[in-house]
Amino acid sequence: MDWKVLYKQKLTTAQEAVKHIPSNCRVVTGHAAAEPTVVVDAMIDNYEQYENVEIVHMVAMGSCGYCRPEMKGHLRHNALFVGSGTREAVNDGRADFSPTFFYEVPKLFKTKLPVDVALIQVSSPDEHGFCSFGISCDFTKPAADKAKIVIAQVNDQMPRTFGDNFIHISEMDYIVEVSRPLLELALPKIGDVEKAIGENCAKLIEDGSTLQLGIGAIPDAVLLSLKNKKDLGIHSEMFSDGVVDLYNLGVINNSKKSIHKGKMIVTFLMGSKKLYDFVNDNPSVEMYPVDYVNNPIVVMKNSNMVSVNSCLQVDLMGQVCAEAIGLKQFSGVGGQVDYVRGVSMSEDGNGKAIIAMPSTASKGKLSRIVPFLDHGSAVTTSRNDVQYIVTEYGIADLKGKSLKQRAAALISIAHPDFRDELSKEYEMRFKESL
Repeated sequence: MDWKVLYKQKLTTAQEAVKHIPSNCRVVTGHAAAEPTVVVDAMIDNYEQYENVEIVHMVAMGSCGYCRPEMKGHLRHNALFVGSGTREAVNDGRADFSPTFFYEVPKLFKTKLPVDVALIQVSSPDEHGFCSFGISCDFTKPAADKAKIVIAQVNDQMPRTFGDNFIHISEMDYIVEVSRPLLELALPKIGDVEKAIGENCAKLIEDGSTLQLGIGAIPDAVLLSLKNKKDLGIHSEMFSDGVVDLYNLGVINNSKKSIHKGKMIVTFLMGSKKLYDFVNDNPSVEMYPVDYVNNPIVVMKNSNMVSVNSCLQVDLMGQVCAEAIGLKQFSGVGGQVDYVRGVSMSEDGNGKAIIAMPSTASKGKLSRIVPFLDHGSAVTTSRNDVQYIVTEYGIADLKGKSLKQRAAALISIAHPDFRDELSKEYEMRFKESL
C-alpha cells in the first residue's frame, strides 16, 4: 500500500491516540528534548482512564505531570535518570528510580522492561515514507522497534538526521501531526571556576583527539578552551551548541578519527535552535542507538579518545559519586561509566577519562573532595576505573597510584580552605604527614 494512504489512515488527534494506551502497561517516551509533549500531555490529561501505567524514560524536559500526587494508582514514573522535573517525586516516593548504564537501556527493553507503548516524536516523512527520530535516537528507536503500540508525534520542525535513525510510516500505529518548536536546553552560566576547569581539561586534550562530552557548564567550558586545537573529532552520547562553534571554526573536522572518519557520531542532542538547524540534513552528523554509540567495545575503537564528565563528590580513594547526595537521588549514571570503561580499554592505549568538577559546593561551604562519600551515596565510577580528576586547582592522575598517592594528589587540587582538614585525615589514615 502507498505510504501516503497509510499515513492518512493512521492520522488522529493526541486525545484520541492516547485512548489506545491500555491499563497495566509500560509506556516509554521519547528522550530529552525529543519528548513528544503534545501526546504526553494528552496522556496526563486522560490519567483517570488508566490504572497502573508505568512511564519510563531518562532525562525529562516536559511538564512531568505524571509525577503529580493525584496520579497515584493511574500513572507512575520509573526514572532511569533523575532530572529537575522528576527529582522531588522520586525522593518523596511518588516515583521510582532504576539504576542502569545508559548503553544497556535498549537491552532492558528487550528483557527486564518490555515495552508495551512507545510515545515518540519524529520528523515529517521523506518521499519514501521514512521519518527521522531527529535529535533522539538513543533508547527511543529501540523502544519503538520493540513496542506493541507506537504513537508518533510527527513534527515538521524536528530535524532530519542521518545514521541508523529512521522509522517507516508502516511501523507506526497512530500518527499525531504537530508543528511546534522543539524543547531547548538553556545555555549554562560559565564563570571563572568553570573556565579554569575547562583550561585544565584542555591540557589533556591533544590535536587529533576524539571527544565525548557530557551536559552542563563544565563540558561547555572545555569546548571554549579548545579553539587552538586541531583535527578534533566527536564520538559522544550527546553534544550541544559549543560543538557547532568549533566545527564552524574548523577545530572539529573528524579527519583523524579511527572509526566513522569524517563523521560526528552521537545518540541524542540537547541545545538551542542553532544546534537543531545545524544537524538538519547534515551528512557530517550521524545518530545511532545508545547500545552502539555508548557501548564500551565501540568506544575503545576510537584512537586518542577523551571523555569529559562531571560529578558531585570524590573521596580520597578516588571513588566518584555523580548521581546522589546521600540517599537522595540527584541524577543517574548516564553514560559516564560507559565512556570511562571504553576509554580505559582503548586499543591504542592513549585514552583519557576525565572527571571534572568545581572544588566546592554550596557556594564554597562544602568540599567536593571528601574523606568519605556522604552516607548512603552511590559509587558511580569505582576507584578501579577512575583516571583523571580535574578541578579549577589542577589535575590529579589517579591511574596506577597507591591509596596514599591518590589521597595526596586529590588534596593538592582541593580548595585551599579544606586542604588542612583533608591533610589531617591523610595523617590519620597513612600515619605520616603530607
